[in-house]
Formats: sequence, structure tokens, C-alpha cells
Amino acid sequence: MCGRYAVTTDPALLAAELDAVDEVTVLDDTAPPDSSSRTPGPNYNVAPTTTVMTVVRRHGRDTPDDDPTMRVRAMRWGLVPPWTKELARAPLLFNARAESAAEKSSFKSSLKSRRCLVPMDGWYEWRKDVGIDGKPLKRPFFMSPTDGTRLFMAGLWAVWHDRSAADHDQPLLSCTILTTDSVGALTDIHDRMPLIMPTERWEEWLDPDAPAPAELLAPPTPDLVSAIAIREVAPLVNRVSNNGPELLAPVDPEPEQGTLL
Repeated sequence: MCGRYAVTTDPALLAAELDAVDEVTVLDDTAPPDSSSRTPGPNYNVAPTTTVMTVVRRHGRDTPDDDPTMRVRAMRWGLVPPWTKELARAPLLFNARAESAAEKSSFKSSLKSRRCLVPMDGWYEWRKDVGIDGKPLKRPFFMSPTDGTRLFMAGLWAVWHDRSAADHDQPLLSCTILTTDSVGALTDIHDRMPLIMPTERWEEWLDPDAPAPAELLAPPTPDLVSAIAIREVAPLVNRVSNNGPELLAPVDPEPEQGTLL
């Protein structure tokens, strides 16, 4: 699963790198924390319900016949199905299993035409272990690219309207991150991992006019996973209120490098 991650990329910079339309930095920072109208900034401890950056390809509202354009958008992490009556009672759908998303009512519509990428520096996972006192404990690890670049995870998104609000035409955009069986050295940390989407498959994954090929929902290749470094980090990440670069510091002087099993 993926319940915490870190992202430090500036939305405007990301949009420039991807030659995408920046729909994030023009948003309203005075909006409530759970609103997709807030501009997400650097966050070393992203948790569900946080406003995050996503990448989509969409047709222009006024030019539906034009080719779809890549866009960087802000969304609430935790998909809210369109039929949800109250946001406060919505299930916390921050992950979706890639192998069964097409069968779930909360995700199957989004899988058809609302797929996205979720950029991140890396993600956290907790490995079950036993302490020196013999009691069970969970040790946090951070997984990130060995070359210091960023990852793009496969995600789904939805649009929700609060019909009880005075301005119910202002939608809430929300997303979920797809997960799959872990591969290679990552199986030592957890049996699930976020679904990494390689650059060469972005066009197919983001295409709003065609379903995604089934093979895109398969676990990543061992070669792709071998480029992921694994390092143990301090339990500071356990508390959401802790948020700074110190969360990424390895417990040991040198990172624990992931290798293929």
C-alpha cells in the first residue's frame, strides 16, 4: 500500500518540465485544507486528504475537438465517488488495487477515462519487525529513485459536487493511487507497492479517449524496481505533524540499496 509519501517539486517547474498547463499555482491558498483549490507546496509527509499535485491529459472545456493537453492539477488525495452525499462520511479511498479496480464501483468509471499520474520524490512504508524487548514494532523505510529523480505513480481521479453547498457548481477533484504486488527487494518491506508508471507508457495511461491497455495494470518490471533505493528512516514520519527534510535522512550513514532478489 501507499499511505505516505514525499514531494518537493514546485508545480510551475513540473509543468514547465512536462510542457504542461499549470492549473495549480493560480489556485486559491485561502481555501479550506480539504479543498482542491489550495496550492500544494513541498511536503515531506504527505498523508491522505492532503491536496496534492497530479498530471492529467484533458480536452479543453471550450475546445472538445482539439487534442487533449497535459495539465498539472491539484486534487484531494482520497478519491470521493461522485455519488457520495457527505464528504465527511466518504470512505478514505487513498489506494486502489490495480488488479481489481475495474470491478469496483468506486473506481471502474475513473479507470475508463479519468486516469492520472501522481508525482513524488519517494514513498514511505513500514516493515513489521520485533524490538529488542520482543514486542512487535514497525520500522519506517523510504523508497526513492537511485538517481535522485522523481517517480510518477498511476492514479485514478473523480469529480464530486457538494449539492448541499450554496456554490455546488465548484467541484472537488480527488484521486487515489493504484497499488500492486511488490517486486524484487521491495517484497522485504511490504507485500504491496504503488504502481510506478514508466515514461514511455504515459501517453496510453493518460489518454482520456481510450481505455488503458490491461498490461499497464501489471506489477512493474524487475529492471524498473532495481532502480529504487531503500533506506530506513527515523520514526519521525510516524507523526503527520512532523514535516521537513529530516524525515528523509537515513538511520544509517549510508542508504540501504535495493537489489533484485
